[in-house]
Amino acid sequence: MSILSGKKVLLAISAGIAAYKTASLVRLFIKSGAEVKVIMTPASKDFITPLTLSTLSKNPVFSTFYDKEDENELWNNHVDLGLWADLMLVAPATANTMSKMANGTCDNLVLATYLSAKCPVYFAPAMDLDMYQHPSTKKTLDTLQRFGNLLIPATSGELASGLVGEGRMAEPEDIVSFIEKEVHSKLPLRGKKVLITAGPTYEAIDPVRFIGNHSSGKMGFEIAKTAANLGAEVVLISGPSNQQIQHSFIKRVDVTSAEEMYQETHQYYKESDIAILSAAVADYKPKNTASHKIKKTAAALDITLAPTKDILASLGALKKQQFLVGFALETNNEIENATKKLQRKNLDMIVLNSLQDAGAGFATNTNKITIIDSEMNQVPFDLKSKSEVAVDILNEILKRIDA
Repeated sequence: MSILSGKKVLLAISAGIAAYKTASLVRLFIKSGAEVKVIMTPASKDFITPLTLSTLSKNPVFSTFYDKEDENELWNNHVDLGLWADLMLVAPATANTMSKMANGTCDNLVLATYLSAKCPVYFAPAMDLDMYQHPSTKKTLDTLQRFGNLLIPATSGELASGLVGEGRMAEPEDIVSFIEKEVHSKLPLRGKKVLITAGPTYEAIDPVRFIGNHSSGKMGFEIAKTAANLGAEVVLISGPSNQQIQHSFIKRVDVTSAEEMYQETHQYYKESDIAILSAAVADYKPKNTASHKIKKTAAALDITLAPTKDILASLGALKKQQFLVGFALETNNEIENATKKLQRKNLDMIVLNSLQDAGAGFATNTNKITIIDSEMNQVPFDLKSKSEVAVDILNEILKRIDA
């Protein structure tokens, strides 16, 4: 998964031979996890068909404000398109279209949408060598960049005219890579290493049976996705879980027992900037694990339990530069118990949820939390999806580490 996962990309195509490359460009954006909408200048349809692009993007493609042959056709709202996008890319950006962008000429849907866009706008020039080197083109490039638009430089190579030189539109892979790097450079957690634990632990009774809990790992996995999308380099240590995750910034480490989670967590903690321990680690384990399956008999089976290592407390004792976050799942005296845990384990923040709240706790898609920090500030939140809760948690962390 790319840093562009979940982003809304508006691709604007103008009339140049390089328009044929936009089919690959759309596929690469889709592969990265982005949602793509395409708008075209009317003349660009001579180089690639809207049908191809709508099939690849799975969205309608627009090139005019309305369909003149359909009197019932709704207006294609350029304002809505501009506001929808998280980023806009003009590719290929011809000399004609760039000149209109620089001068505020608004004679087609692409230009109207560009002038309405509130998001970052990237443009990838494509034209012949002499056109690219012309003083008016250089002036246009300078003007567009002064407006805050982001230039994806043309490359050198064989051009449609047969000349060889600068003016060739960057290749689709390089365009996507350029945007990914630029987006990442502005993310609030870029350069930060975040350690996250998730899921349950299973403590073996014998080779077949174990002591565990109902944690699905959903909350921890959502936190990992959110942290990665904010630019962090994430290590996700997960107990047994059916949750799946794919992101270029996430390294997943699978463990089973509390002891394994303890060892892996300590391995990565030293280099971490932020540690968020959302795993539901077993408090006890069988003192002795049978090497063979215990046969069922009529007699009662007594199992002596021993405490597991307290991972959170051990990290609190070692804490240096790390911002350490714990979780507290309570059933009574919630605030009091969470506050004591925060102080006892030397945490910077604790995320409290209560099994008394409907929709909170294990194996749900929602959660209801209260965040308490080391200054005893309490920030309660309404019931939300776990993906939204993950955003709330990371936002509260960012407020404190940037303070």
